[in-house]
Amino acid sequence: MEKENYQILWEQTFLPELEKTVSSIAFITYIKILTPVDVRGNKLILITQTKVFADAIRNNIIGDKMREAFKKCNTYIDDFEVFVAEDREDYLKQLGVEESEKMDTQGLPISPLCTFESFVVGSSNEFIYAAAKAVAENPGDAYNPLFIYGGTGLGKTHILMAIANYLKIHSPRTNVLYATCEQFTNQLIESISRGKGTGAEADFRKKYRNVDVLLIDDVQFLAKKQGIQTEFFHTFNELVMQNKQVVLTSDRSPKEIEVLEERLRTRFEGGLLADVQTPDLETRIAILKRKAEEKKCVVDLKVLAYIAEMNDGDIRTLIGKLTKVVFASKLHEKPITIDLVNNALKESAGEREEELEAEDIINCVCNFYKVTKNDICGKRKNKEFVLPRQVSMYLILDMMTLPQVTVGNFFGRDHATVIYARDKIDKQMKTDSKLAVEINDIKKMLLKQ
Repeated sequence: MEKENYQILWEQTFLPELEKTVSSIAFITYIKILTPVDVRGNKLILITQTKVFADAIRNNIIGDKMREAFKKCNTYIDDFEVFVAEDREDYLKQLGVEESEKMDTQGLPISPLCTFESFVVGSSNEFIYAAAKAVAENPGDAYNPLFIYGGTGLGKTHILMAIANYLKIHSPRTNVLYATCEQFTNQLIESISRGKGTGAEADFRKKYRNVDVLLIDDVQFLAKKQGIQTEFFHTFNELVMQNKQVVLTSDRSPKEIEVLEERLRTRFEGGLLADVQTPDLETRIAILKRKAEEKKCVVDLKVLAYIAEMNDGDIRTLIGKLTKVVFASKLHEKPITIDLVNNALKESAGEREEELEAEDIINCVCNFYKVTKNDICGKRKNKEFVLPRQVSMYLILDMMTLPQVTVGNFFGRDHATVIYARDKIDKQMKTDSKLAVEINDIKKMLLKQ
């Protein structure tokens, strides 16, 4: 079973920060033995072995230092509660909550970095931002369904995850499911293949229909799949009839999805259609400025405007150019100027980019971490394979301009998993100097090949 988002955050984000914040004795004695079991609002729920340990954390400076560390991590979690409990059921009873009331975060992982606050709003996307915010604040009442469509790399997935993250904080008992249409399709096929009498089809329907908010990415995947469309229609119908919120994204409008059943098309068009436009120059500059600040890099606005003018397409490619420039600045220890921009992008996008393949990056990472390609492209979730896999995804997105779906295909994963890996590595590098050095070294090896 996949780990919950909060468990990944605890192990890979909070623990490294806590180890730097408290004394080594306090970390080993009190913190390392804590187990995360849930998230309620902005609070991480932890369990510990005895009341003595719980009281020591609650009534000691350790608790203040933990909150301080949580806030430094800049996620949706900035507080905690500690309980003495043997398992999930015990701590829920202490909270006075039934298991059925707890928010269900099943589905694909949701990046904590994709929030409404981190979404740069401009004239090209202010409409979808306002619509998505209204849906998050009043699911089922505002616009149902909300159908967001537009080209790749324009922030559609970010908006879906922002809705999920908003609900986690402001309505933690809301049952939210985020998935891609490809995942919906694959799970339906798997449930059918198991045969009648196994309960697999009933479990599938229960998963997708017993939710308060359903977020489905890349719904254009339904094109030409009549059997899948029928199941999706019934799922969609049941949720909307119960006033449950449905939000869909697509790279094209409902009218442009090939061989789509008319009953589905009319229902998609029965809510609010929001077209994501290509960002204008001012928005592109604002996006670059935000990303430069996140990378703790000072870049003159004239330079940002110069980069923004090079690209009038997707945001992903735009950010990729900035990443290359920032890396070149650090590699050559030079300030970011227009000359450096030209040289950096010429180095990465010229003859080198033509030669660099995703395969090169994967092989380089495998050699660096002493693992095989089968290890990181396979299904195994051993710790020694997960990091190289996520580093590979991060570097492919960082050094090439490939769609996230394509990157996911290299590893047999959905594009949402690729987004999560990229954001996790990017965030971890800011607090883990060893990882930052390792990734820098791998980049240098690739650039010198």
